Amino acid sequence: MLEVRDLVTAYGTIEALKGVTLSAKQGEITCILGPNGAGKTTLMYSIACILKPVSGSVKVNDTEITGTSAPHALRCGIALVPENRLVFHSMSVEENLMAGAYTRLSSDRAGVQADIDNAYARFPSLKDRRAQIAGTLSGGEQQMLAVARAMMSRPKILMMDEPSLGLAPLIVAEIFSIIRQLNDEGVSIVLVEQNAHKALQIANRFYLLDQGRVTFSGTPGEIGEDDFIQRAYLGSKVA
Repeated sequence: MLEVRDLVTAYGTIEALKGVTLSAKQGEITCILGPNGAGKTTLMYSIACILKPVSGSVKVNDTEITGTSAPHALRCGIALVPENRLVFHSMSVEENLMAGAYTRLSSDRAGVQADIDNAYARFPSLKDRRAQIAGTLSGGEQQMLAVARAMMSRPKILMMDEPSLGLAPLIVAEIFSIIRQLNDEGVSIVLVEQNAHKALQIANRFYLLDQGRVTFSGTPGEIGEDDFIQRAYLGSKVA
């Protein structure tokens, strides 16, 4: 479904991605691990066409989207939940949801309203705060809003950049439960996550990104064969 080949993205003369190749299959959860500064967020922004790569290819269902535009990537089925949530702080909860459906507003108003109702059914606390300014929500509520906003585009691939960052353990557990639920409903997930233990409990495949390159890939079961990953990211043997 998602194919990334030899992707190079640079900030000026500094290459943040140095020929990244990976794939995410339909219906699976693909996890990207890596230390701070490895290029994980740059990779997500490049796939979502927020950043324009220097070279390489990004395809969704064999459709080339490399270097087009974020609205085009969205129409092709890619939605991003960015790191630190980045909700529209001065807008209400419902206005944020409407913004997530901006590519559909002129052609599918009834469908957009139905999806807003579905978002409130999935996240009841957001329904109670539908008129509240998003910047006044708790961190966990903002993360739920960011997920709900991304789902308003009806994505085939939901990319999530550090969804557990800065959240309390109970909220983290809830977020991962939501990720599982979305995947069970048929949404493919590409997940960047520092909480390797949590991520590998739900992932079908993982990639390790380090200094802009993929240095390891495999299934969660195969992680037990690599002592370095165990020590660096998990701290112990994986059962």
